[in-house]
Amino acid sequence: MLEHVLVPIHRDGWKFIGIFAAISLVLAFLWAPLGWIGLILTLWCVYFFRDPPRVTPVRAGLVVSPADGLVVSVGELAPPAELDMGTEPMTRIGIFLNVFDVHINRAPVPGTVAKTHYHKGQFVNASFDKASDLNERNALRITTPEGVDIAVVQIAGLVARRIVTWVGAGSKLDTGERFGLIRFGSRTDLYVPRSWAVYAIEGQRVVGGETVLADAVAVEPKRLGAVR
Repeated sequence: MLEHVLVPIHRDGWKFIGIFAAISLVLAFLWAPLGWIGLILTLWCVYFFRDPPRVTPVRAGLVVSPADGLVVSVGELAPPAELDMGTEPMTRIGIFLNVFDVHINRAPVPGTVAKTHYHKGQFVNASFDKASDLNERNALRITTPEGVDIAVVQIAGLVARRIVTWVGAGSKLDTGERFGLIRFGSRTDLYVPRSWAVYAIEGQRVVGGETVLADAVAVEPKRLGAVR
């Protein structure tokens, strides 16, 4: 079937693809080699805004990755103060998205968006942990059906200049449901209770809406492993 060959493009990307294509035509008119460079960049823009379907595990308690990318940190830290979730440390999983990753963000758990907060900031390299505090970001507090709060933070990066979120307080989300995107390189942080079993490992590649990062009901110890 054609839908299994051609990956859908998110609607937010078409205006950028059109801009890239128009600039490419102008460059080609000025000098043919510049037009070829513009064409390559246009094709990259198409690739960047791809929005592939995902198969999401939906067993109760599972926490899936909110983004595609590389796990760059797994540690304990207080959730963002602006979300009013207290100062008790939670497990934070930091995921870095490079310019070739899918940039759609997906809900890690089912629940209701209890609060959102947008913070203007800097645009340092999103692979650094300091980006979580310094960079422009949008934080979401999601309350699960069991009444437990988790947090997801969309963080702009060195190249990214625009965070897009389609949900607000009161919005209902299913596990794996799309809720936003970050344009052109970024980071997504996930905060879950320390009591939940965490499977994410630094250096691991994860797939948004598919890779299981934690489990709220498992009793097994923290996952150990190495990326080889």
